[in-house]
Amino acid sequence: MAVTAGMVKELREMTGAGMMDCKKALTETNGDMDAAVEFLRKNGQAKAEKKASRIAAEGIVKVVTEGSKAAIVEVNSETDFVAKNEKFQTYVEKVAKQALASSAADMDAFMEEPWIEDSSKTVKDALVEQVAVIGENLKIRRFEKAEAENGCVVDYIHGGGRIGVVAVAESSVVNDTVKEAARNLCMQIAALNPKYISRDEISEEYIAHEKEILRAQIMNDPKESQKPEKVINGMIEGRVNKELKEICLVDQVYVKAEDGKQTVAKYLEQVSKEVGADISIKKFIRFETGEGLEKKSEDFAAEVAAQMNA
Repeated sequence: MAVTAGMVKELREMTGAGMMDCKKALTETNGDMDAAVEFLRKNGQAKAEKKASRIAAEGIVKVVTEGSKAAIVEVNSETDFVAKNEKFQTYVEKVAKQALASSAADMDAFMEEPWIEDSSKTVKDALVEQVAVIGENLKIRRFEKAEAENGCVVDYIHGGGRIGVVAVAESSVVNDTVKEAARNLCMQIAALNPKYISRDEISEEYIAHEKEILRAQIMNDPKESQKPEKVINGMIEGRVNKELKEICLVDQVYVKAEDGKQTVAKYLEQVSKEVGADISIKKFIRFETGEGLEKKSEDFAAEVAAQMNA
């Protein structure tokens, strides 16, 4: 049976595998689509180790919740094309469910746990199978869990999985108003990327280090360094306070503030009065896909030329 471009396209959309891999699979299986999928799985498995050296900095973040518990995971792929693939996204959701049920303390232990869909396999085995089917290097990069003991856990996904946030809100009252406020703050965290909830979490060592850096910057400036010590100290304090307002959630200006001035702390006070109970954020987790990873350098023209010369 002749293999057409349409068949290759269909198989690629089904599996996310590479174009040439799809063509080979269809050729080997005489155009049988189901057999071609199986061929990709079986033959791709042997190539998984080779793919492991390739850069995987795309992908998605996924959150699953169950009652007062939540798990957030980041799973990476090589290309954005695969990240948008339905099969890949379904797989990432399963990884998130695995994380929610997991008792693993680190990624190594997590990878050796029985796979949630088939206990005869490990999480690592299931990952290798996905590499085989999809045809790209995939990596379960990280996971984290959160639980609300007195309140609720809320999540927010931005950009189709580009950023994911989980927040634990503490409150003796849990209703739609409280959940909406927590979700609004998840959006805040996604947008402004705070590092801490409040200044109480910041060590004196961190602040001292920041002051040291600011002092060095001032002393290296011929004009600034000539100012009196008292003025320099005031400048340092002012700059540190400005930085803390940017990295502490409750000190940030609330993104939905109508006056453009209300802080997150004041917003929480407002909602607390509305529901008749104190509301606070006890924990948040923010994952951004590929943050801190080396991105693959794309040269589409060179890639096409290489395929034509192959």
